Amino acid sequence: MVENNKFEKSFGPVGTSAGVVLFVAGLILTYFQVTGLILIIIGAFVGFSNTSTLIDYEKKRVKFSNNLFGIIRIGQWYKIEPTMKIGIKELNLTWRSYSQGNRPLDIESKDYRIILFDSVNKEIMPIKKFNSKDLAKLELVAMGSKLGLNLY
Repeated sequence: MVENNKFEKSFGPVGTSAGVVLFVAGLILTYFQVTGLILIIIGAFVGFSNTSTLIDYEKKRVKFSNNLFGIIRIGQWYKIEPTMKIGIKELNLTWRSYSQGNRPLDIESKDYRIILFDSVNKEIMPIKKFNSKDLAKLELVAMGSKLGLNLY
């Protein structure tokens, strides 16, 4: 069984909105001109690209991938070794953009992620994302038993 865990959009919330607007404008423009296809391609790339992690519990491996256009997965599989560990990390992200009046617009997000660590406690990749620490702790214990990993 392979589990897919999505994270955030590659270009943030503002880039995603701009990409979707370009995509829709390209769809409308393509009705009149063929050059609208360029806007469709650029808009789809910026608006729909994201990151995710695939977990294969049967083969005990994980894959962090960048999903171009939201569908083309780029990344490599990592085999889970018994010396690896998993733990919880709090992540605070701030996306900043500027208005035409040069005023900053900050969009903040706070979440908890289950992270895969190697044998010397170096962070390898995020595995799963949660909004609350309690849910992350419950899943950490369950995932540790499924993959045969120690907790960090």
